[in-house]
Amino acid sequence: MSPASSATAVADLPAPTPGRRRERSSRPIELSGSFTHEGHRLAYTEFGSGDRVVVLTHGIMLTRRMHAPLARRLARAGFRAVTLDLLGHGDSDRPTDSWLYSMPAFAEQTVALLDHLEIDAAVVGGTSLGANVALEVGVAAPERALGLVVEMPVLDNAIVAGLITFAPLLMAARFLPVTVQGVALAAKLVPHGNQWVDVVTDTLSQQPAPMAALLHGVLFGRIAPPKSIRRKIETPALVIGHERDPIHPFGDADTLAADMPAAEFVQARSPVELRFDPTRLTDTIADFSARCHDR
Repeated sequence: MSPASSATAVADLPAPTPGRRRERSSRPIELSGSFTHEGHRLAYTEFGSGDRVVVLTHGIMLTRRMHAPLARRLARAGFRAVTLDLLGHGDSDRPTDSWLYSMPAFAEQTVALLDHLEIDAAVVGGTSLGANVALEVGVAAPERALGLVVEMPVLDNAIVAGLITFAPLLMAARFLPVTVQGVALAAKLVPHGNQWVDVVTDTLSQQPAPMAALLHGVLFGRIAPPKSIRRKIETPALVIGHERDPIHPFGDADTLAADMPAAEFVQARSPVELRFDPTRLTDTIADFSARCHDR
């Protein structure tokens, strides 16, 4: 790795049991690391190893931790899965300049991760904000994307609901920072150790100024490639959509799949199927990723 990077093993082998032969864990090795892109530190975790790479990015104000279960399942299926904390999220740097935050910038960070890991091309996927980032990678660097996994894209039908949801958070971060600080302090008191409790507390652990910059940059910038450009994305894509979620309308996912020449559509049974009943969608993602790598 470069001098600006670091890597630490976070899961390897179980402790030996006295009087019994030590057995190798079925859980793939996990490595956490970081690298510097345009002066900012970005954190990531690798699950498994090999040439079949899948990169996963998270939703807005979430962290790479949300994709750890999926990444572990993909690693067990023979993939090298890499989860990335985009700028302003998780363990990555959180600058306070709103112009640093945009979907195209997040796509550049994702490509920079591939450069850092010396990966020529990978399947690139994400959820919500991460889904839009995958689309931007498909536009900006199609040669680096073997396939796109687009879960819960945020497109034309979601803009009003997105503003209603996130504008109050922006206002609070700008003008009532003590409320954001209070929520973050309360989140630190919650016991850790449960996957989804940790995801929620990660999301609540915000700093007012970086949070305001992030929301301002995302909400008032380019949310996604426009329809005229999406129609030209020839990279194979797996689009996952579901009903009963105004921020990620079913119509956005369905229309996106129809717009993209090489897209296939899968309807989730619920907004949380991939989180709490993951077998069907995980198998679908693994099958799609394998086909992309075999092309």
